[in-house]
Amino acid sequence: MSQFFQIHAENPQPRLIKQAVEIIRKGGVVIYPTDSSYAMGCQIGDKNAVERVRRLRQLDKNHNFTLICCDLSQMGVFAKIDTSIFRLIKAHVPGPYTFILNATREVPRLLLHEKRRTIGMRVPSNPIALALLAELGEPLMSVSLIMPGEDEPMTDPYEIRQALEHHVDLIIDGGFGDLKASTVINLAGDEPEVIRVGCGDPTPFMVEA
Repeated sequence: MSQFFQIHAENPQPRLIKQAVEIIRKGGVVIYPTDSSYAMGCQIGDKNAVERVRRLRQLDKNHNFTLICCDLSQMGVFAKIDTSIFRLIKAHVPGPYTFILNATREVPRLLLHEKRRTIGMRVPSNPIALALLAELGEPLMSVSLIMPGEDEPMTDPYEIRQALEHHVDLIIDGGFGDLKASTVINLAGDEPEVIRVGCGDPTPFMVEA
């Protein structure tokens, strides 16, 4: 049975944030709010927790996991970001975008796309997510809370609790989530490519033919 924390959406309670991070550090899988949909996360180097997430979401080896970061400089530790990519990303973080980038050696191998060695990177503007990251001191491995067979993410914390309380270690209620996940932009190639349209406006990344 998972724990269920009601955390204030604008002013997260430090005591509950600390407890949540303790659960993550002990190998827990947590469901938490972002500035788009709810997400499922765990510690980046924890193989067992990552495999639990993979099983719950029924993800294959070609799925791009995402590292949720506190800021752009932390992203730069785990992804190769040149000047042009930096400028492009800087204008849109924090925000509801996931950027697929070429990974550095800091990214654990189990999180990398098997063939392309890429990783998703994201800086959300949600106060609860940012408080978790500040307390954790490293990125959070994450995937959107879109369950197998569904096209849209789960949004109601109580429905999430009903469906997943026996499968995860912590559910954070930060209010209703968005009906859309983040917008996914692939920046690992020569030109930006919009992979998924979600909460973030994809227009700035669309290359004119």
